[in-house]
Amino acid sequence: MTEPLTPLSFIGIGLMGEAMTLRLLAAGRTVYVWNRSPDKLSCVVQAGAIACATCADAVKAAPVVLVCLADTAAVLSVVQQTVLAHASRGQLLIDLSSIHPATTRQMAAWVSEQCGMDWVDAPVSGGVQGANAGTLAIMAGGAAEQIDRARTVLAPLYQQLTHVGAVGTGQVAKICNQMIVSCNVLVIAEMMALAQQAGVDSQQLPTALAGGFADSKPLQIVGPQMASASFEPVKWRVQTLLKDLTMAVDLAASVGSATPMSGLAAQLMQLHGLNGYLQHDPATLINLYAQKDA
Repeated sequence: MTEPLTPLSFIGIGLMGEAMTLRLLAAGRTVYVWNRSPDKLSCVVQAGAIACATCADAVKAAPVVLVCLADTAAVLSVVQQTVLAHASRGQLLIDLSSIHPATTRQMAAWVSEQCGMDWVDAPVSGGVQGANAGTLAIMAGGAAEQIDRARTVLAPLYQQLTHVGAVGTGQVAKICNQMIVSCNVLVIAEMMALAQQAGVDSQQLPTALAGGFADSKPLQIVGPQMASASFEPVKWRVQTLLKDLTMAVDLAASVGSATPMSGLAAQLMQLHGLNGYLQHDPATLINLYAQKDA
């Protein structure tokens, strides 16, 4: 007889949360959902998710609680205001958000000491496209036993899940990932603007560079968008990269490491955000370099 699949709760139904919840539902999971803005639940509820009236209801509904929220403050708020009051021994919290490693370690200690709840930090890479296809890369921090639980729970979502160390190290690995991605996207924008201004048909560049040393997934995703100035629908946000670059700079300072490239990338991303692009797709970074009319 096949063992029934463990029910899950999913807190945070944004761009990534929606895509991941739909994958879990398609794999036969029972998924309870909660989101601060209930209107964002309609798509997953139509697909079979069970909406919870409160965050506390979601925490209590299943033995495994998945969290995918915008930033450190959002996860901290949910943990302090709800998880600590309603979690129970033996539950597992898997945090799919990209947040600060030090805060992750602190929250994991709190839920362990006060509730007996286990914690795995499992930030993801691959964006909405990867979530839809079930091909995410997941960097996981936590105890080996809990990582094994996470592998089973998250199986519909990933192509690769790597155990990188103790709690908090998953978040460090994701910061490293975002350093590469952010610097890559910025230089792609710089390159595409230069090519356009020098007379190259920039729409051909992603194809021309495919398979060579300059190729990358970001190039193949944002390159065509930059070439055609097609920035909708938003697949990810400038604000997300800025948040992660800021954490990279902060982490580097705390361990005494130099990150000059990421520091400059953070400043350029901040400038782009100040120009009104925080909620826009990072493909809009080409506008930092595009020639302005005289």
